[in-house]
Amino acid sequence: MKIFPISRAATFALALGLPFAAQAQAPAQSPEPRAASAQTPPAAANPARRSQHLTQEQMMQRVETHLASLRTQLGITPAQDAQWQEFAKVTRDNAVAMRQRYTQRGTLLAQMSAADNMMDFAQISQQNAQERMKLATAFRGLYDVMSTEQKQRADQAFRTQHQPGQRPHRRP
Repeated sequence: MKIFPISRAATFALALGLPFAAQAQAPAQSPEPRAASAQTPPAAANPARRSQHLTQEQMMQRVETHLASLRTQLGITPAQDAQWQEFAKVTRDNAVAMRQRYTQRGTLLAQMSAADNMMDFAQISQQNAQERMKLATAFRGLYDVMSTEQKQRADQAFRTQHQPGQRPHRRP
């Protein structure tokens, strides 16, 4: 199976649509120019880059792991399962759509001019914003049926994901 580069932060952001996603993705989405990547050690020699190369299965496993963790953290009840399932479906669909879009970008990048590259990245940003709106709508449906305690946990979880001016923290 072919492996495509995607940073861990971008994977989490794409998958979960957390509030820090827009800031976290910008540096991660911008691939290195071909000449610069030749000077960069391969992923196997550089542990920091090793996590950037995920297979489709690994990416989806991370999505599922984070969904399971979020479900537990929020204490989703059986009565909230329909809204949770909608949120989880949109999360998964967004992750797959962005993965496909980045795969497409990766195959065309070598032939893109700088102007085409910038336009392509702008189109990805638009797609990302549209998908984030779908996710926000699905999350609103879930949030609306949460108890006060669950809402407080959700508010705290989403606030602590990213503070303005800081890079998102990595989870173990």
